[in-house]
Amino acid sequence: MNERPSSRTSRFNWRVVHTLAKRDLKIVGRSKAILLPMVVVPLIFIVAIPLGVGLFAPQMASAGESEDLGRFLEMMPAPMRKAFAGYTDAQIIVVATIQHLFAPMFLIIPLMVASTIAAGSYVGEKERGTLEALLHTPTTDLELFAGKLLAAWIPACVIGWGSFLVYTVVANVGAWHVMGRIYFPNAMWIALVTWVVPAAAGLGLGMILLISARVSTFQEAYQIGGVVVVPVLLLVFGQLAGVLYFNLIAVLVLGAILWAVDAAMIWFGVRTFRRDEIIARV
Repeated sequence: MNERPSSRTSRFNWRVVHTLAKRDLKIVGRSKAILLPMVVVPLIFIVAIPLGVGLFAPQMASAGESEDLGRFLEMMPAPMRKAFAGYTDAQIIVVATIQHLFAPMFLIIPLMVASTIAAGSYVGEKERGTLEALLHTPTTDLELFAGKLLAAWIPACVIGWGSFLVYTVVANVGAWHVMGRIYFPNAMWIALVTWVVPAAAGLGLGMILLISARVSTFQEAYQIGGVVVVPVLLLVFGQLAGVLYFNLIAVLVLGAILWAVDAAMIWFGVRTFRRDEIIARV
């Protein structure tokens, strides 16, 4: 067996981390099982939903959908309700749905991308028969962990940011006949994308990396890791129930909480990751 440097005594080599991350990204690019959900799910969220809301808002308003949103607005704090002053029913449907109701759901995109890639991090190596060779490379445990981390976090952030740009175009174009102006994004969404999206990606991959090193198949890791979307669903239901509302302050606080959780998970992952234990299970 080749000797490997200790993660506690060797210098951290960013070039090694970059090489490991680049290698994983190439593997992701060749895997349909990983690429397909990363393409289909964002397209539904960033194209189908905003386009449908924008195009059919007048019909939804005439069908009485605005009454449900009216009750939603009544539960909002007064400062948030003022933003809807003077809006028609159709405009209320567009702004309330695209800017407010959809905000927490958007976080599913970076969570899903990060968890999908990270789910195959170690288990995927095992299924391809490359795990043992990887674990015997002359890298430290910390470098290996960091390489796997970045290989999932970077694509999740890039796809999240790219999805926001597409969502912005579709939201404004699709609802132009209703709004008559560019109404999206607002300050809350900019904070959501720049502050919360990277933290949400970190939450997904941090949890999945810990799971992936301990299960046997990609599907098992991915299914168990589905629990990471539960906090997002709670945010969605909380907003629908009037318990909380996504505004600039709420988004900043949410981001701070997620970054703190990310830091704790990464610290735990670094402290507990041991390649010798993984090799013993191969």
